[in-house]
Amino acid sequence: MLPSNWLLLLIGGLLSGILAGFLGIGGGTILVPIQVALGYPPIQAVATSSLAIVITAISGSIQNWRMGYLSFQRVMSLGFPAVITAQLGVEIAARIPAHILLITFGLLLLFNIYLVELRKRIANVQNQGQSSSKQFNPVLSRILTGGTAGVLAGLFGVGGGVIMVPLQILLLGETIKVAIQTSLGVIIITAISATIGHAAKGNILWMEGIILGLGGLVGAQISTRFLPKLPDHVVSIAFRSLLAILSVYIFWQAWQKCLEATTLSSL
Repeated sequence: MLPSNWLLLLIGGLLSGILAGFLGIGGGTILVPIQVALGYPPIQAVATSSLAIVITAISGSIQNWRMGYLSFQRVMSLGFPAVITAQLGVEIAARIPAHILLITFGLLLLFNIYLVELRKRIANVQNQGQSSSKQFNPVLSRILTGGTAGVLAGLFGVGGGVIMVPLQILLLGETIKVAIQTSLGVIIITAISATIGHAAKGNILWMEGIILGLGGLVGAQISTRFLPKLPDHVVSIAFRSLLAILSVYIFWQAWQKCLEATTLSSL
């Protein structure tokens, strides 16, 4: 790793940690594109992101626990199915071509833009004292929520919070703040499971992962303490804009990988 990359990795980790603490996500939507931009293969970027997310999520969850905002019962009920399905995501990631992995990751980024907007609308409904009359089976809802997050963790190197937060609100009737705090706790479990799977396959770049994780550690401490004071609409707009920019870049990288694969196959 070039020394010039250290600062960029630290900054990327810091940004991902800030988003993790404030939005209840692991930060892989930031970490993976940054590593791809620095020239790392997509599978290594995904795997290394999982390691960094472990550090970031632990940092943010410890802070939430100290402030009395973390329920271990909620975390474990979602974390158990996530542990199992994360290995499924790892296996899929190891078997698909690099350009396909990047295309699907780009689609996930675009879908996240919708999910952020959906979460904002749900929060507005909650603030107005309204609630949904629909009730879902709580056991199946937890399996679906945690299981989906686990697949995303293993496949894309993300914590799965972008799925967990809306699903907890929609299926389990949690408030948005509880959903965010629980999501960050579950991300520890999904990221550890994904990290173990990728480590067994030799995909993780340990030094890069630790640097990203240290940046995320600091960022998560900042966001869990200070960022909730910022207006929600400001953070929401900034996050969605960032996701849109990253998705364009990832699709461009996928196109380059596709051209490389076509050129090699024609030789």
